[in-house]
Amino acid sequence: MTSMTRRSFSALAAAAAWPPGVFAQDRGGALILRAIPATGERLPAVGLGTASVFDSDDARTREAAAQVVRTLLEGGGRLIDTASVYGDAERVLGQAMPAAGGRDRVFVATKLEAPDAAELERSLTRLGTRRVDLLQLHNVRDPQQSLARFKAWKAEGLCRYTGITSTSHRDYTAIEAVLAREKPDFVQIGYSLDDREAEARILPLAADMHAGVLTALPFGRGRLFRAVRGKPLPEWATGFADSWAQFFLKYLLGDERVTAVIPGTSDPGHMADNLGAMRGRLPDAAERGRMVAFVQTL
Repeated sequence: MTSMTRRSFSALAAAAAWPPGVFAQDRGGALILRAIPATGERLPAVGLGTASVFDSDDARTREAAAQVVRTLLEGGGRLIDTASVYGDAERVLGQAMPAAGGRDRVFVATKLEAPDAAELERSLTRLGTRRVDLLQLHNVRDPQQSLARFKAWKAEGLCRYTGITSTSHRDYTAIEAVLAREKPDFVQIGYSLDDREAEARILPLAADMHAGVLTALPFGRGRLFRAVRGKPLPEWATGFADSWAQFFLKYLLGDERVTAVIPGTSDPGHMADNLGAMRGRLPDAAERGRMVAFVQTL
């Protein structure tokens, strides 16, 4: 497959005048909210990831971030996920959130590479806040990793929830061990329609540990969009999805163990399309099986 971003995918589709179902329409209806297991707090099920999209602190990126965050909030979303190592993303978001309507409307999740007070202080300064909603230990690889410092920061009020993350299968053994022993409030893993390892290994344990689940890379690093290039949505999917993005995201949200999906984008149109995945009905078990079989044929 040739490399293709979602932006170029959309441009080609528009130029080709593809049939209805390729792009999103407004389904309306109530937003899909998911309860955070630790507290019962309800979170809109589609958020925003920021890896590789807001990593430069320049005028163009700041304007794009402000528009995307505004679209997220106006469309009923709240969750934004970032990290201390995502270039200037924390700083850009620190400016975008007030411009888009205020820090208080956003559920801010960030990640640290280590339980390092200096790194945490830098993240808080960049984000322009004294507290984040979710503080995660990024890329957990050590099965003996302690979250004691993160729990202490939570007790001090520097975060409301703690979490761990990994998008690598080779680290899932460590994730499983830390999740079972430390019982963080959230686990963030890579999960997409063409990468379902977490479905078998991480989601069942997260449910047992009463941990919320955030799904990174829900489009498989662009693989899924490349695979459907030039193809209309299957007719059988139009009852629950109005675009390929919604098709891919609704597969994940069809599993109630998933708290929220966090696709990354710097395009407000794509943000609005993604938000459509938390409106209307979700695919049932039979339809989700059909979705897997369909993707396996691509």
